[in-house]
Amino acid sequence: MSAIAHETGSTTPEAATEITSMRERIDQIDAALIALWKERAAISQQVGKTRVASGGTRLVLSREREIMDRFRAELGPDGTQLALLILRAGRGPL
Repeated sequence: MSAIAHETGSTTPEAATEITSMRERIDQIDAALIALWKERAAISQQVGKTRVASGGTRLVLSREREIMDRFRAELGPDGTQLALLILRAGRGPL
């Protein structure tokens, strides 16, 4: 078994090459997700600061529910957990 096949858990060089290629794409997607996460959090924090500076509330629960509903509808039960993490990144813990 080649070193690359061993690293991928595959038993053939062909499968190892295919897995390596797919993993590279996953790594690209992960990098994009991380960049978008950071961008979203920064924008969300600015929204909160602007709202509070104008005399508004720190957060708007109806908006958070809307976001959680959208994630749940698209991703199922795990979508709710993901939405909660994303919301927390932008506003901090409640």
